[in-house]
Amino acid sequence: MSWFTFHFQDFSFSFLSILFEGIPFLLLGSIVSGVVDAFVPSETLTKMLPKNGALAICLSGLLGGIFPMCECGSVIVIRRFIKKGLPVSAAVTYMLASPIVNPIVALSTFTAFRGQSPWVMMSLRVVVGYLLAITVGFISRQIPLDRLLQSNILPSVQGRTRTSFKISTPVDAGNEIDLSGDTFWKKLMRSVQAATSDFLDVAFFLVIGAAIASVFNTAVDQQLIRPLATSVPLSIISMMTLRFMLGLCSTSDAFIAASFVSFPFAAKLAFLVFGAMFDLKLLFLYQLVFRRKYVFALGIGLLVAVVLICLQISTQL
Repeated sequence: MSWFTFHFQDFSFSFLSILFEGIPFLLLGSIVSGVVDAFVPSETLTKMLPKNGALAICLSGLLGGIFPMCECGSVIVIRRFIKKGLPVSAAVTYMLASPIVNPIVALSTFTAFRGQSPWVMMSLRVVVGYLLAITVGFISRQIPLDRLLQSNILPSVQGRTRTSFKISTPVDAGNEIDLSGDTFWKKLMRSVQAATSDFLDVAFFLVIGAAIASVFNTAVDQQLIRPLATSVPLSIISMMTLRFMLGLCSTSDAFIAASFVSFPFAAKLAFLVFGAMFDLKLLFLYQLVFRRKYVFALGIGLLVAVVLICLQISTQL
């Protein structure tokens, strides 16, 4: 018996099922991200957060519910927010939490896992993602800024305390773009352009992910992957590795995870939590803002934390 038997009809049915379920949420997420990018001023988050650093971090982890952003867009947005005065620890927390702690991702996760304990998966994804994000935020608060930020970002925040809130700095005040003349229609067009760009960029990864998952589920002999699927530690690590390589969007990755029916619940949770915070594309995107050592430390820390948390959850289910 061959380990690989490809049937186009089975593949196409699985592929289109994943794609048609995931695309609407990807589109919705792209539209919302575009609107946030165009219509929400950079100072808005800064004004909403309390001056107390610890409270600011905790609240930053929940702001994705108001200003939802996918992981790709959040990196670009927080770079602007940091320059506008958002404390770095709060920015890191928002960056990590927003792709998980937001209503679009919660709804897509619930929809994808219908018949597979959707309430449990949705709740655990949001709660674990939030707790990990604020933990990283508190740790980042203790790191000197010159070891945290790239040299081109650092001058705009030097001279501020980690918890101070300042709308602009002397360094970047002269470079501010005057948006006072923007009309509603200009902002609307900018939001459409941003949404279109995000959708086209991320849809590519969704198509690749759906194709890989469909081949995996329909053409590969399931006997070969049983050792991975039946061993909880191996299944968790293998699903996290797959998610890291695929670089999916958090608004649609649940449909890929749910299609791996032979893998345990904890492995799918690891796929959803870790991938939204750290994958191959984010490895490079994070380095637009943060120093390379910090980015690699962040990846290793999240990897270990997610593995340990999901192993513990697997013993309770």
